[in-house]
Amino acid sequence: MKADELREMFLGFFESKGHTRISGASLIPENDPTVLFTTAGMHPLVPYLLGEPHPSGTRLCDVQKCIRTGDIEEVGDASHLTFFEMLGNWSLGDYFKEEAIAWSYEFLTSKSYLGFDPDRLSVTVFEGEEGIPLDQQSIDIWKKIGVPDSRIHPCPRSDNWWGPAGQTGPCGPDTEMFIDTDPGGPAASGAPGDSPARFFEIWNDVFMQYNKTAQGDHEPLEKSNVDTGMGVERTIAMLQGKRSVFDTELFTPVVETIADSCGKSMDESDEIARAFRVVADHVRSAVFILGDDKSVTPSNLGQGYVLRRLIRRSVRFAKNLGLPVGFSKAIARTVIENYRHVYPELERNSARIVSELAGEEEKFEATLSRGMGELEKVIARMKEHNQTVVPGRLVFRLYDTCGFPLEFTEEICREQDLEIDREGYDKAFDKHREVSKKGAEKSFKGGLADHSEATTRLHTATHLLHKGLQMVLGDHAQQRGSNITPDRLRFDFSHPQKMTDDEKRQVEEIVNRAIQDSLAVSMEVMTLEDARKLGAMALFDAKYDEQIKVYRMGDFSTEVCGGPHVENTKELGAFRIVKEEASSAGVRRIRAVLE
Repeated sequence: MKADELREMFLGFFESKGHTRISGASLIPENDPTVLFTTAGMHPLVPYLLGEPHPSGTRLCDVQKCIRTGDIEEVGDASHLTFFEMLGNWSLGDYFKEEAIAWSYEFLTSKSYLGFDPDRLSVTVFEGEEGIPLDQQSIDIWKKIGVPDSRIHPCPRSDNWWGPAGQTGPCGPDTEMFIDTDPGGPAASGAPGDSPARFFEIWNDVFMQYNKTAQGDHEPLEKSNVDTGMGVERTIAMLQGKRSVFDTELFTPVVETIADSCGKSMDESDEIARAFRVVADHVRSAVFILGDDKSVTPSNLGQGYVLRRLIRRSVRFAKNLGLPVGFSKAIARTVIENYRHVYPELERNSARIVSELAGEEEKFEATLSRGMGELEKVIARMKEHNQTVVPGRLVFRLYDTCGFPLEFTEEICREQDLEIDREGYDKAFDKHREVSKKGAEKSFKGGLADHSEATTRLHTATHLLHKGLQMVLGDHAQQRGSNITPDRLRFDFSHPQKMTDDEKRQVEEIVNRAIQDSLAVSMEVMTLEDARKLGAMALFDAKYDEQIKVYRMGDFSTEVCGGPHVENTKELGAFRIVKEEASSAGVRRIRAVLE
């Protein structure tokens, strides 16, 4: 079975169970200061998991693009990826564990669907802790279906608990499903997660049945939700009998492009195989980030920094393969060709993708040249003083200030009969990482899809701002992203040059006039075509569901949006633009507050 068949089969299966197929969301989260990218299918649906009615009903299914960088150092093994596709089915206060587990088992083992041998399936469940009981209900359901005790493994919170999106909110136990890749081998001991090389995690059913309070208590939810996730890449690898996700049709064209460019094969050594996988994964991830309709570009902050890190790590491992300068362009075109029928935004934005990749690769080549110059000075001083161990702090400084990779330093020093103080480097790196972590926690503090009064007011104000920008600058001023905390709004929009002081003043006046006019805010569910006819603002090139929400603010603004909003603009207060600046090429950014 190929990935195209899997996506369609999954969605069709859950449509037969009464689910509505909805579109996946952007990789760039809306109004969410806690995450840089959409890391799971649940992120775009958090408002609905918190109780807001979804226009498509209470049973949903989708395919979601995801980026996760927490395991970036693990990329290069058989299964870890930075970008991946997640299949999901959702119950918003509808069915619960009985149906979710039964349907998971049916889809996995039925000959009409994936047809895995039931004897290859092992599952884990939440073992319980003080104040929260063992998930006996899930155990009983798995047993009832036919999974024996020997393949049902209770595990702690670290393995089988899905926490709230923020500090508080819906959470609960989950049950994870694993496929045994060596069912005839020696009997496995412990939970499947203890033997990741043998057991591939393939599906996760999350049961949101508690609400975590500010006091840390877990209260039962009035309406429980189901949130599931099945990884396309991992599932395809198991269905095709592959040991690695990189051996499937989702990666083989990319691997072949790399091999043609460097004249090497993945089979040569473990080191070469890892370099192939890192380059393939990181360039593919960069293509999807750059190809998103709310694209970010490489920078030293936030999402742009993650993108830059991916591209630069790909360059580093490309060096190990002997890939020529400019290697990323050919790989990017292969990725676009491989996915354009599923994600047309990649072809639509192909020129930007290739240009940004090539530019960042070129910049990093210059960085490496500078780093090489600094390293040569260090080596000369070492030899001058008859020293054989390069201090770790100097090695880290090369990495931190020049972006010079540790592996490069190690290899070059080895050629010069020098060692590096790896322990000193690790200490310097850990100190840097701790400082960075604290900074990130401070920068992205806040609630996921925050429904506080302050955030709701600021979100509503973005509609007025969007319309005001179009009235002053022209219809080309289209939204390209936003980020909202309880303290301020940040709004990105397409515009070729810096706004003048007069233009900013005009926009402020228009927004404040709309606030003073006490415009009623109303919502209507309709089709995308009907929204077009109304003249609603939206990213019409992006994917939307069949039924969407359209918010109107009197006769002033009509826009496709998911909320939250105030009931009347008079609740907003006074609008003030704090700053207008460049975000990326052709995109400007406004930061504003309500006073």
